[in-house]
Parts: sequence; C-alpha cells; structure tokens
Amino acid sequence: MNPDSSTPTHQHADSIRQRRLFREVVCCFWKEEPNMREVFESVDSREIYIVPNFISEGYFCQQVLPRELRLNGPTTQRDGRIIHYCDPVGIHPNMTKLLLQRADEVAPGVPRGETSLVIVGHGTSLNENSTKAIQDQVKLIREGGYGFAEVVDAYMEEAPFVAEWDKLTTAPNVVVVPFFIADGLHSFQDIPVLLGIEQEVGKALSQMDVFRHNPIPLRDRQLYYSSAIGTAPLMADVILDQVHDFDAKHGKAETPPTPGAELLGALTRCLNAGRDVIGQVRISKAGKGYVLRHIEDGTATGLEPFSKPEDAREIARNDAAGEFRPIKTAPSLKRGWQLDLADIGELQLALEFFYPAAVGMAMALESNTLTPVPLRDLLGRQTGMYRFVNGITDEQAGEIIGKCCDTGTKCLRRIVFPLDDHQALGGTACAKLGSEAGHVAGQSHAIPLLCMEACNHIVSYARKVARENHEKKAAEV
Repeated sequence: MNPDSSTPTHQHADSIRQRRLFREVVCCFWKEEPNMREVFESVDSREIYIVPNFISEGYFCQQVLPRELRLNGPTTQRDGRIIHYCDPVGIHPNMTKLLLQRADEVAPGVPRGETSLVIVGHGTSLNENSTKAIQDQVKLIREGGYGFAEVVDAYMEEAPFVAEWDKLTTAPNVVVVPFFIADGLHSFQDIPVLLGIEQEVGKALSQMDVFRHNPIPLRDRQLYYSSAIGTAPLMADVILDQVHDFDAKHGKAETPPTPGAELLGALTRCLNAGRDVIGQVRISKAGKGYVLRHIEDGTATGLEPFSKPEDAREIARNDAAGEFRPIKTAPSLKRGWQLDLADIGELQLALEFFYPAAVGMAMALESNTLTPVPLRDLLGRQTGMYRFVNGITDEQAGEIIGKCCDTGTKCLRRIVFPLDDHQALGGTACAKLGSEAGHVAGQSHAIPLLCMEACNHIVSYARKVARENHEKKAAEV
C-alpha cells in the first residue's frame, strides 16, 4: 500500500552488504516480496541469522515470524541449515541513543528542559509485549538524566492516545518521534492526522518534495515531528548488534556448514542454455559483464543508464505512471532503462531485486526440491483478523486465484501450489495460470517465475469472501 515501508530495511541491508561481513545479505517481508517462505530460496549459505526489523517483541516476532519462517527455537536445524533467530531491533539498548539523537536532530538548539518528548507506537490488544519496547525506552530516558521536561509514550490505537498529545504534555516545545521502522502508512500518513498537522491522509513520503517543516505552531505549542526511528542509518549497526548479542547469549557454532554456490551455478547454466529472459527482463552478455533491458526495448538507443545491482530495485519500484509496484512479478515493469553489471555476482543480486527468489525457485523446481505450500495450509495458519479465511469453498478458491493472478494484467508467475494435499486448484482460470504463466509472450526459453505459495493479496481477497459467507449464513439463520 505504501512504497516507503520497505525502503529502510533495504537500505540497512545495503549498508551491511557493503561491509562484507556476511556472505549474503537479503531481506524478506510480511506484505512484500520475497515472502518468508520464499526467502530461503534466495541464499546459498548454510548458516543463517534472522534479525526481525520490528520495533517490539510482540505478536509478529513471537508468533507470526517463527510460524512463517518455520523456526522451533533460538536455533533451528533444517534442510542442512543452521538458522539463528535473533531478538528484534527495537528492544536493543542502543535504541535509546538513536531516540535521543533523533530528538536533537528534529529540534536543534531547543533546550531539553523546555521540551516534552513523546515516543509514539501503534498499540494493539494482540500481545501485551507490543508496547513494552516503547515503555522501556520512556523509562530509560526519563530516569537517565537526559534533561527533558517530561517523557511520555502514546499510541495510535490504545490509551494514552497520540491524538491527545497536548493533554499528555505541558512544555512549550513538544518533540514527537514515531517508534516505527519506516516512514510508511502510519508514521507519515496516519499519525500527522492524529496530531492535527494534516486534515486528511496525504501522499506517501516518496511522492512529496519535503518531509515536514519544523516547528509546527499547533494548539499553542511548538510541535516538532520527526521521521520514524527505523530510518536512522545507525539502525544497520543495531541489526549487527543483535547478531553479536545472539552469539554472546547462545554461543556461535564452532564448525558452521560450508556454503555452496548453487544459485550462481544455476544462473550460469540457464545463461549457457540460452535462457536469457526472466519476466520482462532480457539478459545479454557484454564482455565479462552483463546488460539488462526491458524485453520490449530491444536495441533501442538513448536508454537511461544504470550501473549498480541496487539500481534494479529502484527501476522495479514504480510503474511507468509512477505508481508503486507491490508485486514485482506484475507485468508492469517500466521501460526506458539499461543496467550494466560487472559480473555474474552482480547479475544474480540485480535479478533478486527485479524478481525476488525467482532463480532459486526455478533451480529448486528443476532439482525436484521445491516444496509448494498448499493453499489450504496457508489459509489454515492465518491468525488475528485473517483467522477465518479458510472458510471459502473450493470453487471460491479457484475464482479468487483466477481474479488475483491473471497473467495478462496481475502477475507473471506460474502457480505450482495445489489446493490441498490431495487436489489441485480447480477451475478453467486456474488451469490456464498453471500451464501458461511464467513465460512472456510465449517465450519457452525464459527462466520461469514460479509461485510456490499464495501471496497476501489472495489471503486478503479470501478474507473478504469468507466474511461474506459468514454474513450470508448468519442472515439465513
């Protein structure tokens, strides 16, 4: 829904990758690609550290992530891999330093003794730990002698409410720091309305020229509103701190498994076999390097030049009209660019940004090791507001897939997941998606784009249909 939600996570990953501390650094997301089941197809490493880029040790970190990533404790051994599950970044002690730094940056020269600091979170009833990280930080700053007139916590959806910030504070200056990972839907669009800065939800951060002009005269105070704490560049160091702390707490494996090079090998084999198209991208050899272009640009001249693997992420971010592309396999990749890459390693990384986990899934399918997730299994493990989604009928499941996954307008992936352990997805639309998708314009030499598990768009649509089923039954009763 918001193009900025995943940006800080990618930026921190870029920073860590550039330090060459790890063999591979990749991201996965709950609502974007690659998802938490696919991401293991994106890496060759046999020892993996997972650091939740989440603010609190609540519902998602304690229930959703372990479930989706198939973890059974601090360290999980599965499929020849050792997977370490670290604490979320938001509970690390160094977050206090980032909060103080952000408060000073947003209100330079303003005396702390004349300033109230408000740390804002989401708030939820799903897990009592969801607010603990913020409350801990408020206590540390309040009792740490940092000089603020007062330090308070406030929330979007539970008391004390951020909308009542002027009643919660007394100082003439009020600094509000969103304790969020990104300047996404909440911190940049929802909270400004709750504060009274805006009358209605505005455009996303990336679609505006400036962040905000501080101070903002409001309710007889001077209000200073900062960007989300998770956007601070030093968050990359907090991520690394959590890896270090995991080893200190649990001990590091003395003889980690030897990493392979299966992904590079698979990509090399594909190119040698003449499979030079993936989705809407054509791959061409150029000396020791490679050139990527949109397949419809052919030999066109005057294309916008790019030269870094990370540029692929920005090219794929929006469509030609400037609209955000939450599904990277949508047939809406914009034209007019050329990406020159130095070697096969840069090519692999760039393709991960264009089509996350695609090369790994194609390799796994060929080696018969891909494990598709039946739709009923996916729907059955949903919780919270999605816990009733498995109430759709088999026929409705086929209809939903047909509407959400049309290869001409919605997604280029070829569906390989079944309905359940005993039957394939039904319906004419699903049969077509299973047999034709993954190839562009009928090109049989393409590296296929596979769908091993239904995406969140399907889950959301299923929730809507399941709710309608429930309301219909209730009306009949």
